[in-house]
Formats: sequence, structure tokens, C-alpha cells
Amino acid sequence: MPQDPPEVLVVDDESRLADLFAAWLGSEWSVETAYDGETALDLMSDSVEIVLLDRRMPGLSGDEVLQRIREAGYDCRVIMVTAVDPDFDIIEMGFDDYLVKPVSKEDLLDVADRMATRSEYAEVTQRYYALSSKKALLESEKSERDLANSEEYRDLCERTEELEKEVDETMSGLSDHDDFVGAFQDLQDE
Repeated sequence: MPQDPPEVLVVDDESRLADLFAAWLGSEWSVETAYDGETALDLMSDSVEIVLLDRRMPGLSGDEVLQRIREAGYDCRVIMVTAVDPDFDIIEMGFDDYLVKPVSKEDLLDVADRMATRSEYAEVTQRYYALSSKKALLESEKSERDLANSEEYRDLCERTEELEKEVDETMSGLSDHDDFVGAFQDLQDE
């Protein structure tokens, strides 16, 4: 069954720029635009996977929108796309990436793809580890004979193998983004 395109919310008070970003993303993504922070929050839902968010907007700033998105518990990737040069205040902010305007179409599409791949990797990895832990638990508690005679266990093994391949494929997709893979490998080595 065909998968719906990922949902992106573009938030920028410069409507022409927001519309341009939406047009760039529109071929691969389902895109909504908001020209202020309040509208952005009204459009937020669990189906939004990526938010492109300007920091400096009249009324509710991008920083405040980001804080409310995180407080509301939305599990989405947030990319700050702004003319504000980063400073030390970004350390405690809950965004996933930061682009300084002007932004090229290639850079915008690249970071959006990277965020979608990270989300996919996290989801697949979580499912894989859940099944792997169930498999390990059964293997520690059941006899080899019981395992060999269990259709449920064989199905679990097949699903675990399929997810392992999917994790590997997704990880190889991330290898195009050496910065993330390097950071991920550094975390694994700690």
C-alpha cells in the first residue's frame, strides 16, 4: 500500500519565503505553511514529521513556538531556518538542525531528507530492539525443543531478521550524511 508523503510544516512570517520553501518541498512532501507562530501551533498535530521554523517573527517568536511544540510532546524534527546567526543560546534549544538564511533549495531538501531518515531509523531501530528483546527472553526461558516447535517463535525470528535488514539499509542511507553517522558511531564507542 502506498505510504502518505511525510508532513512538513513551514513557519515563516515572510510569506513569499515560506511559500518558496513549500514549493521546493511540495514534490516529495505534504506541506502546510504558517505565517506566524500562533497559526503554526494551531496546525501542529501528531502527523507533522518536520517543522521548518523561523526564529525571528513578530508576536510569537520561533523560539517560543519551538518551546511549546516540545512542551506539548510532539515527536517531530524541528529545523530552525533563520537569518539569526547561532549563539550560545542554541545549546539548550530543542531543535534538530539549524540553517542560516539564505538557504539553497539543495540545502533545504538535503536537511529535510536527513531528518526524515533519522526519524525512520529511530522508529525501525525501536521496533527491532523490542522484537530482539522478546526473542532473547524466550531463548533464555524456553528449551530448544519448545522453540523449534513454536510457529510463533519462527515468525518472531523472521520478523526480527527483516527488521535487522531494514535497520542496516536505513543506516546505509545515513552513511551519505557522514556527520551524523560519525556522531552516532562516536556515541556507540562511549
